[in-house]
Amino acid sequence: MDFTRTEAQDDLGQLTRSITEKLVTSDRLRALDGAEDRFDDVTWRSLAESGVLSAALPETVGGSGFGILEQCSVLQELGRTLAAVPYLPSITLAASALAQFGSAEQCDLARKAALGETILTVALAEEYNDEPARPATRAEPDGAGWVLSGTKTTVPVATLAARLLIPASTPNGTAVFLIDPAAPGVTITRQQVVDLSAEAIVELDDVRVAASDLVGTEERGPEIIDWLLTRAAVGISALQLGTLERALEMVSDYARERTQFDRPIGSFQAVAQRLSDAYIDVKGVRLAVTQAAWQLDDGSATEASIRTAKFWAADAGHRVAHTVIHVHGGVGLDRDHPVHRYFLAAKHNEFALGSATDQLRRLGRHLMTTSSA
Repeated sequence: MDFTRTEAQDDLGQLTRSITEKLVTSDRLRALDGAEDRFDDVTWRSLAESGVLSAALPETVGGSGFGILEQCSVLQELGRTLAAVPYLPSITLAASALAQFGSAEQCDLARKAALGETILTVALAEEYNDEPARPATRAEPDGAGWVLSGTKTTVPVATLAARLLIPASTPNGTAVFLIDPAAPGVTITRQQVVDLSAEAIVELDDVRVAASDLVGTEERGPEIIDWLLTRAAVGISALQLGTLERALEMVSDYARERTQFDRPIGSFQAVAQRLSDAYIDVKGVRLAVTQAAWQLDDGSATEASIRTAKFWAADAGHRVAHTVIHVHGGVGLDRDHPVHRYFLAAKHNEFALGSATDQLRRLGRHLMTTSSA
């Protein structure tokens, strides 16, 4: 494996950072906290106009032909500034999936997403469903089309999206469908999540879709769902990496500047040990995420590498987030202080990735199955 960053990764990362550091300020984030849908349209338009949105998409939909490695570079920078933009659901997942598996008409949606003209999203989470690859949402054949029923939770930017990608179980297996959120039978209810991200419950009550709204084919449904779940895991982990890197920088600066008993608190052994552990944790997340993204780009990704990245991003994210708050003391608990926002973002990503215990249990089952085979 060669984890040396490509020129495209560096260029896209630097461009994204230059845009977000200029536009995504503490005042801007505070203003967005009170918005009905936490979406930074100014930053989103700037990312579109600069070519960041389209760069890592295939050339068939107007992109530059880059892939998940370059997308992770963008996501990492977005995580650093906590930019309220739907790059992960709209570009990394939905537009990329349509470019990979969709029809010519569906690829037009991906082109519009690449230009920032429309927002797409995916609905992967369901309550009371332990196996995402076998969705509880049902799709029944109805003449030349389908009828969908079920409920999806924590769907990102559902209230802003022009189309939703919905995995559903069919009589013959699983498939992915494009749903118009304005279609009869679709109910979208905003949810309040820990970091105030724009997420919603999407309820489908006998929603009728045309045959042309099937993404790919029914036979390729399991492949498409696995493709989405894998990239969602790596993408959230990349966001978490950026968030933790910036949080560690902030707490390190604070430990050097804050004095007690005429000494910087970072010189105290207990504080230094906490910061050292956080540094090692962030290094672990970076290695795990880089390995998973590199293997995914190379076509050699395994379930073990993906789950390892999820485990590190969730488990280390929990420890680093709490270290940041503890070292800042009472200041860290101030909801108006920037560091508290990073704590909430890290917790949101941790919850989205799943508990560390769950990841270890699933990884253990996978390794046992592999070794017995």
